Amino acid sequence: MAENPDPDIEFRQLRARTRRHFFGECGVGVGAIALNQLLARDGIAAPEAAAKVSSVKVDPANPLLPRVGHFPAKVKNVIYLFMAGAPSQLELFDDKPKLRELHGKPPPKSLLEGKRFAFLKGNETLMGSQRKFERVGECGITMSEMFPHMKQIADDVCWLQGLTTDVFNHGPAKLFMNTGFPAPGRPAMGAWVTYGLGSESQDLPGFVVLQSGPRGPRGGASLWASGFLPTSFQGVPFRSKGDPILYLKSPSGLTPAAERDFYDTVGQLNKERLEKTGDPEILTRINAYEMAFRMQTSAPELMDLSQESQETLDLYGVKPGTPSFATNCLLARRLVERGVRFVQLYHTNWDSHGGPGENLNNDFEKVCLDVDQATTALIKDLKRSGLLKDTLVIWGGEFGRTPMGEVRTTIGRDHHIEAFTMWVAGGGVKSGVIIGKTDELGFGVIEDKYHVHDLQATVLHLLGFDHERLTYRFQGRDFRLTDVHGHVIEKMLT
Repeated sequence: MAENPDPDIEFRQLRARTRRHFFGECGVGVGAIALNQLLARDGIAAPEAAAKVSSVKVDPANPLLPRVGHFPAKVKNVIYLFMAGAPSQLELFDDKPKLRELHGKPPPKSLLEGKRFAFLKGNETLMGSQRKFERVGECGITMSEMFPHMKQIADDVCWLQGLTTDVFNHGPAKLFMNTGFPAPGRPAMGAWVTYGLGSESQDLPGFVVLQSGPRGPRGGASLWASGFLPTSFQGVPFRSKGDPILYLKSPSGLTPAAERDFYDTVGQLNKERLEKTGDPEILTRINAYEMAFRMQTSAPELMDLSQESQETLDLYGVKPGTPSFATNCLLARRLVERGVRFVQLYHTNWDSHGGPGENLNNDFEKVCLDVDQATTALIKDLKRSGLLKDTLVIWGGEFGRTPMGEVRTTIGRDHHIEAFTMWVAGGGVKSGVIIGKTDELGFGVIEDKYHVHDLQATVLHLLGFDHERLTYRFQGRDFRLTDVHGHVIEKMLT
């Protein structure tokens, strides 16, 4: 990790902890001292082990101060388009003529041996897609009629058709994709990124979350939480109606000067409390007050789409004043323009079991219509403005869908962890290439198989980090986004 240019950071970090707080939390004792000696000689504190760990030097007084990674980055920002509920790759990107040929027949028993599914009982039959597909772009990806706009950017993105994951239920799988672990409590990818790099925007949060669709994603706020990292790095959800953040406006009758006095007074009280307790979360509180004060100007300006041309609004399909995925895509571009490090858009509902609101006919068509034009517009807009070379765009859900039909009110598809499709675009990423191949039924990966941890490692690599060295010590061990797994997908990189 490159040295932070501010030489006073370490001094302020030391001052943030009083003598009383130090002895209160360090657990000093003969046993602890002896353990430290052993670890220093033989364990994770040994010089050769410590060389593999790279702690980030964060200024506690300004945690979002921009920092640099372990090596030159290919991109500076991330826009993650998360299709919550898991889009069916078999209806969108992975055409399987053989599956249509065997429609209604039982799957080979060899495919199902030792496999587990969320809802399938084992007596289901194969189900071929009824959608029309065509090969598009020079890359030759097969895309269905559901995405007529997205076909236009087929050669602008890198297709990952051989992804796998470990978890087959929505909440845990979303957590796994976002935090590298299937249970709450770990930092989200956006939190890891802002912890490592800070943010170039000092008037907006470094990690912003936007939501659209009929409901929020399963997993809720734990999907963008900071976990054991300082809460300065957690995602900040912006509302789609009214004020982007509640209580951001000044109370009626309060002048700017009086409000500034209020913040200064509260800040001084918090600093006095910090000196007594050494609680680092008080610094987070101080920073949050200051950010809120600055956002009273920056947030309304961000949300004011009247600055955009009618041509741009039409490109995205935005209807001013109407919350939508399209509006959020345009806001994502505006956020990275203003230096926000990580923007994550959640759109529901892609669950396609076949029950009410989740069928593969009208319901699936609606959710495809929600995102097709705006997703395409985002890539085009970033490309024409020059922002795409500095921005990484990720599109996908938490897992895939089974080749076997699931019988509910209608026939849908169950969750599938053995193979699914995502795509990535932006600086440092090859465009117009397909990585990964599934078998003739779309059940498993037969070429270039990659795991969720591999994708996470690659994202960090493009931002300038060795995923094995971006760590945070918590409860006696060094944690990282990729846990103890993950390899950079070299085939993706330019």
